[in-house]
Amino acid sequence: MPCSQRHPRKVAVVGISLSDCGRVDGTTPYALHAQAARRALADSGLGRDVVDGLASAGLGTLAPAEVADYLGLGPRWVDSTSVGGATWEVMAAHAADAIAAGHANAVLLVYGSTARADVRAGRRTSNLSFGARGPLQFEVPYGHTLIAKYAMAARRHMHQYGTTAEQLAEVAVQARANASRNPEAMFRDPITVDDVLSGPVIADPFTKLHCCVRSDGGCAVLLVAEEYVPDTAKEPVWVLGSGEHVSHTTMSEWDDFTVSPAAVSGRLAFERAGVRPEDVDIAEIYDAFTYMTLVTLEDLGFCAKGEGGAFVEKGRLRLDGELPVNTDGGGLSACHPGMRGLFLMVEAVRQLRGEAGGHQVRRADGRVPELAVASGTGGWFCSSGTVVLGR
Repeated sequence: MPCSQRHPRKVAVVGISLSDCGRVDGTTPYALHAQAARRALADSGLGRDVVDGLASAGLGTLAPAEVADYLGLGPRWVDSTSVGGATWEVMAAHAADAIAAGHANAVLLVYGSTARADVRAGRRTSNLSFGARGPLQFEVPYGHTLIAKYAMAARRHMHQYGTTAEQLAEVAVQARANASRNPEAMFRDPITVDDVLSGPVIADPFTKLHCCVRSDGGCAVLLVAEEYVPDTAKEPVWVLGSGEHVSHTTMSEWDDFTVSPAAVSGRLAFERAGVRPEDVDIAEIYDAFTYMTLVTLEDLGFCAKGEGGAFVEKGRLRLDGELPVNTDGGGLSACHPGMRGLFLMVEAVRQLRGEAGGHQVRRADGRVPELAVASGTGGWFCSSGTVVLGR
């Protein structure tokens, strides 16, 4: 279908799904990819024959070629961008641009991981570092693990702005409160600030409950050109704007530990969508650690720099709060099978459709949300992708 350079096509999310998630033994990441893809297509009401684009990363030697082959697809547009947790928002931005330009009509973003099951079965161990070549060779010998880098950034924010461990703990407490109403969440029992603070220290100031869970699972999102929307089974959720940014690799090249790349990707996404942070009803934010939520809220413009601690301690992140965040429970309580960014988009679309069941957010007038932002972070605040979605 041709597309005019003057009138780029609108792009909508018309299919979403989760594969089996949480504790999933006896399967493979490929099987989770396939399960999620089938469910997303069924959700859209479209046939697999419309899919001419595929975005996949993190699996196989030739991703996404191996995934396409496993799914029986022959896409003419592919993306295998891999920037950690921000991968899926960046891929969604690329896919939306390709569809708008007429280079593809329907792009499937799909992910699956058995991270938890692999560790339990001894097929893999925990990663201390992503590698020891290139610029990373100057940090790895000194024990700069992934979590240590996030912990150092959190400590800098605490030193510079007076952010407290209690405020960081509030992020975990409110994520768990949201998860308590989501039957698909791995952990649903309520926790308190004291529970978080009294847990075993993983990397100061993070205790165990400051850190994401390890799970299995997958998900998929189908993006299509506006011409396909009349044939879909659900009301569309439109991609309004997106932004991406890569800021650094080594900690020594990070100008300011208290500023994440979301400060750039968020600004671009909001500008391109023509909306402001105060217009947003819900936010789905990458939360491998509590500090990620707090600093991303600042950098997306929901509060001023340095005020994230005060912002989160007032219960604003809960389902009935001023800005519901990670409404499914996030990576801290719901699931985190590796690169969680695509789960953020699935949850955002669920909320905008009004399909979130017991953890559905309602506006003050009783209506479902109209505007959502999904913001992924990769590496140790190395990359960010932000997507604004609306009904």
